[in-house]
Amino acid sequence: MRLADSGGVESWYRLLRFFLLLPVFCLLVSCGKEPLYQEQGYVFGTLVEVSIYGETEPRAKQASAEVMHEFQRLHDMLHAWKPSELSGLNAAIARGDSLVVSVELAALLKDAMDFSVLSQGIFNPAIGGLVQLWGFHADEFKPVLPDEKLITQWVALNPQMSDLVFQSASASGVRVGSRNRAVQLDLGGYAKGYALDRAVEILRKRGIHHALINIGGNIISMGQHGDSPWRVGIQDPRKSGALAVLALHDGEAIGTSGDYQRYFMLGEKRYCHLIDPKSGYPMQGIQAVTILTRGPHAGVLSDAASKPLFIGGFSRWRMMAERTGIKDAMLVDAAGEIHLTRSLQKQIEFTDKKIKRQIE
Repeated sequence: MRLADSGGVESWYRLLRFFLLLPVFCLLVSCGKEPLYQEQGYVFGTLVEVSIYGETEPRAKQASAEVMHEFQRLHDMLHAWKPSELSGLNAAIARGDSLVVSVELAALLKDAMDFSVLSQGIFNPAIGGLVQLWGFHADEFKPVLPDEKLITQWVALNPQMSDLVFQSASASGVRVGSRNRAVQLDLGGYAKGYALDRAVEILRKRGIHHALINIGGNIISMGQHGDSPWRVGIQDPRKSGALAVLALHDGEAIGTSGDYQRYFMLGEKRYCHLIDPKSGYPMQGIQAVTILTRGPHAGVLSDAASKPLFIGGFSRWRMMAERTGIKDAMLVDAAGEIHLTRSLQKQIEFTDKKIKRQIE
């Protein structure tokens, strides 16, 4: 195993807790001594894994190393609170200033802005200040509620992706600023999906045809696993093990947003990092949302589109799915009951055949 950006002893403890305490997101079904090469790392604050089928070990190892290197590059560029290109832009915006950023980062921000508009502002990477206020810009989460007045102030400032201004472009990059100094960018709900798409590009250029890339439960497939599709497990949000198993075909991706990954408990109440920008509070009443996507940007869509379905809540998740073009989706409500679209029902296999589920 190769650890990327482990951060010393503390990160080793975090990784150990990941293996021992956090449920496994991707349960890769494998059998026998097949030509399957796997490499793992720790980046984006989570476990990542690249599985390559049907290649010699030297070719698979070289391709996996290039993917891991790309993941580290993106982590370093997009970190929301440690020194990075993104945090540098946040600092400039907070000063009322602008900054020349790379063409790549500017393109990511424009794409995230378009998706934010599509989701009616529910997907909102501009609320990094609120995320920080709740204590989620840290490796460890303290069970402390923010000052209610400060939450109200942030909501009133109403930072939006549409507040970004792309002022000029040159060979050195694009100058970006904001009409609203409260904008603090956090691409945690977008970056993993972008990284999945970049991994596919890299592997294809390397001549790799069959692979599965997993970034903390955001998973994308290439080709297949021998004579069968890749099979992955969808994590049960309240207990160890898989809630269901799904076959992923070439170019398909799944993304899950849940209240069990980054959260803290106060008494019996759970506060997760998925914050409703309208209220300023973490979303309640939903355990998890999983979506299946496909197409040229399946990775990005699998990451970004799960957020508006989750934050939209039980009353709006189907409407958010329609707005964002998601046909295959599943929601686990507060009671643990399953709600899923008819098209996903045809592709998913639940580990507990008796589990309650509603087709919608």
